[in-house]
Amino acid sequence: MRGGMGNMQGMMKQMQKMQKKMAEAQEELGTQHFEGVAGGGMVKVTVTGHREVVGVALDETVVDPEDVEMLQDLIVIATNEALKKAEETANATMGQFTKGLNLPGMF
Repeated sequence: MRGGMGNMQGMMKQMQKMQKKMAEAQEELGTQHFEGVAGGGMVKVTVTGHREVVGVALDETVVDPEDVEMLQDLIVIATNEALKKAEETANATMGQFTKGLNLPGMF
């Protein structure tokens, strides 16, 4: 009977270590920046690993009052590219914690 309790305590300690490592990994993701580019580099959008937009850079030649729609499209394209990069990195980083675990409904 005692072996079962010791095993349970060991599992709990492992889970706590894993939770701490996951929290650290998520925090680290938040400090990383990902850039999306459109229009041959005329539009750049920067997001964090937490998927927050932190910067938009526009080449002045792409700002045409007669074609605002094109600029809007380029911003959307660059933003989606940056978000995709952030998502892929987050999945790769956080996926290491779920490898081999059979957790229905998670990730």
